[in-house]
Amino acid sequence: MTYYQKTYFKNAKKSEYRGSIYDSKFEAQIAFDLDMMLKAGEIIKWERQVKIPLIVNGYLVENYYIDFIVYRDGETEYIEAKGYPTPVWKIKWKLFEALHTKPGNKLTVIMQGKYRPPKLRKVKINL
Repeated sequence: MTYYQKTYFKNAKKSEYRGSIYDSKFEAQIAFDLDMMLKAGEIIKWERQVKIPLIVNGYLVENYYIDFIVYRDGETEYIEAKGYPTPVWKIKWKLFEALHTKPGNKLTVIMQGKYRPPKLRKVKINL
């Protein structure tokens, strides 16, 4: 059986910040913002591209790579930077939410601007 995934917008350009390669300029900007928060003492530390196994009933369903994990005093924030939310990502995110919504955890999705889905075409139907 063969599966196909439709590709969506691929406008993101890889970007470098402080020797690390990020998937987009948007992610690199968030990394810069987190560095500024670290220097200001608002956060304790942060990590990027952390692999989190999604395990349900003892089975590994998928590995989820969260863009950033931010550690504050007594709180862990998982940050996902999104340009365009694909249907596959939406399913993975819902599973991630179900497994990691706990006291002391905060889940955040930062959307880049206002994404616009493709315009629908009008089709004439002859009855």
